[in-house]
Amino acid sequence: MAMAPNSAEIRQWIADFVAETLPAETLEQVVTRLDNAIIARVPELRDPDMRRDLAASSRAHAVEVLSGLTQDRFHYPVPEEAHAFARTLARRGYDVRLLLRVYHLGQEAVIDYMTEVLEQRQLPPDIERSVLLRLFDRTTRWVSTSVETLTDTYMAERERGLRAAFTQRAEIVRSLLDGAEVDAESASARLGYRLAQRHLALVLWTDEDAAPLPDGTGEAVGLLDRVVARYATTLGNGSLLTMPSGASALWAWIGLDGAGPATADPAWSVDAPVRVAVGAPAAHTAGFRASHREAVAARQVAERARPGAPRVTPYAEVEVAYLAGADETAMRALIDRELGALAAPDAQSARLRETLHAYLRARRSPDAAAKLLGVHKNTVRYRIQRIEELLGHSLDQRGARLEMALDCVAVYGV
Repeated sequence: MAMAPNSAEIRQWIADFVAETLPAETLEQVVTRLDNAIIARVPELRDPDMRRDLAASSRAHAVEVLSGLTQDRFHYPVPEEAHAFARTLARRGYDVRLLLRVYHLGQEAVIDYMTEVLEQRQLPPDIERSVLLRLFDRTTRWVSTSVETLTDTYMAERERGLRAAFTQRAEIVRSLLDGAEVDAESASARLGYRLAQRHLALVLWTDEDAAPLPDGTGEAVGLLDRVVARYATTLGNGSLLTMPSGASALWAWIGLDGAGPATADPAWSVDAPVRVAVGAPAAHTAGFRASHREAVAARQVAERARPGAPRVTPYAEVEVAYLAGADETAMRALIDRELGALAAPDAQSARLRETLHAYLRARRSPDAAAKLLGVHKNTVRYRIQRIEELLGHSLDQRGARLEMALDCVAVYGV
């Protein structure tokens, strides 16, 4: 039976449920569960930038729907984060049907979640039925309103000419990255970027906690465009290909003439909220793909790295950490096994780790390590002696494994 509007018991249960769910930590758990259910059936959303935009949209929608459950209103404002997600789908070249599918799957996920919650709480059947009917009614109205409004947003993005340009470029780039056979000359002409050269791939994004851009004008991507344009001018030959991969993320390729730029070059400096991951320079279509793969891997490392890590992450500097970090448990076991007492979190252990890392990278030269650290070479010798005492063996025995463990600690911390 339908819930009577004056049913105080049911209203109180819903009010209590909303109060329990709205706190940030609980809401985040619910949103993650709902998003995972959607992504399991829409693999296009597994991309980190797509997932990030979906999460922002789901979170904002959840607040609106939960707030409305305790009221007798039937209008659900569509949040700006949802508009941003619809624009991302248009810019990526996906069909509008993907947008509709996401919302219908979202409603299914909400109903499944609430059914599970009600079963766990073992409510009387009439209350359980009434709550589910109210929820189904409200989510149906929410989906209907959202789909109607966001379809307009999606179409407006396409009608402004963005869809045609982004779709063509996205199709070519996706084919290149997938390793498909592509006519390099034809693809270069359509991209406006020469594939028969050396490439430096970058992935740029903004911090998760960066202030949102409420007007949806794409200012975040515009900021990233300006950063990468500066890189192309100072580091490359001026040729540049970019493709937004989310509301606040960008893929880029810079054309190179000579040797690859040094990662210590001042040109790599970047200010918050921008972050950059960089692949190694490589040539032709295979290099276009390989450098991008490395930039994506470097981003994965950067997003898991210890707080305070540099804003620019070159793959060449974190390759070992990326490979070892694929299995978190195994990596931590490697660190504990190889570093032993040196893996302690205190300042003295950190100083000894820094000294050992510099010493190994300097090919075991106390003089070279001292220059890197800004200390006297005798200080390095004393610390190395102390390190060997703590490890219980000579560095000659396990130098390679030690350096691998230190590379991981430098990125992920202890």
